Amino acid sequence: DCLAIKFGEPYGTLILTLSAISIEVAMISTAMLHGANNPTLGRDAIFAVVMIALNGLVGLSLLLGGLRYREQHYNLQGVNSYLNVIMTLAVLGLVLPNFTTSVSGPNFSTEQEIFLVVMSLSLYAIFLLIQTMRHRRYFIDSKEVVGETNSTHHPVHIQSTAFHAAMLLLYLVAVILLAEKFAIPLDNSIEKFNVPQEFGGAMIAALVLSPEGLGAIRASLRNQLQRSINILLGSVLATIGLTIPAVLMVSLITKRPVTLGVQGGNLPLLLLTLAVSVVTFTSRKTNVLQGCIHLLLFAVFVLLIFAP
Repeated sequence: DCLAIKFGEPYGTLILTLSAISIEVAMISTAMLHGANNPTLGRDAIFAVVMIALNGLVGLSLLLGGLRYREQHYNLQGVNSYLNVIMTLAVLGLVLPNFTTSVSGPNFSTEQEIFLVVMSLSLYAIFLLIQTMRHRRYFIDSKEVVGETNSTHHPVHIQSTAFHAAMLLLYLVAVILLAEKFAIPLDNSIEKFNVPQEFGGAMIAALVLSPEGLGAIRASLRNQLQRSINILLGSVLATIGLTIPAVLMVSLITKRPVTLGVQGGNLPLLLLTLAVSVVTFTSRKTNVLQGCIHLLLFAVFVLLIFAP
């Protein structure tokens, strides 16, 4: 948070997002490499991040912000940029494997996996260039909100950038080590108690998104909807753009098969979530109705984990 305050938008939320994604990649990789092979764990965790962030946390942020301020404003160009890349990578990474015929099942061939890795990383790099340099203004509060939020008092004690950067790295190392320790018993519990495989992915996603979710909700309650959107949509984009390549690279290196295609009731739920997200952010303001709709979709996601 201190670095986010010092650097401002969009760099602050970018730091938070990349920090959380490093934890997610560590947890998923550890779980994939431990115990019995679970080819769907990476997919389940990625899908859960999309559902929790786009439905659960976005819905809660819009609902709480709408209850407090009736309507909240955001930068339409920035949200459109996020959703364009998210929809492209989500469909190519999580939907397309169900329809390819090079190999059986909802899987990619080796050539297709390599192409997806290169394409995802390249597109994410281009997005970062747009976000941090060429069109940074797309991801900053609109004028009517900036005047209000800039006056917000930050109660935290801010020290030098070097100090906070060093502390961030230390905390990341500690959290990643703890995350790896958590991933192993989680994988063992799934195998031992025969709980749905999707539950493991949802647990990983919930842990990874917890700090970002709290930050997004706090921002929404302070009428900083643009910051909340940057955090949540940035998390989804980083998960799809970075975690999918990481999972595929682990698969290619270790020769462990990985399944990416979302199947069953989750497939229409994913497509509906993307469509509803586009409709939600078609204007420059939101209210409680959009929040309720996203929370309804999140409830469907939870239901399908235990009653597919």
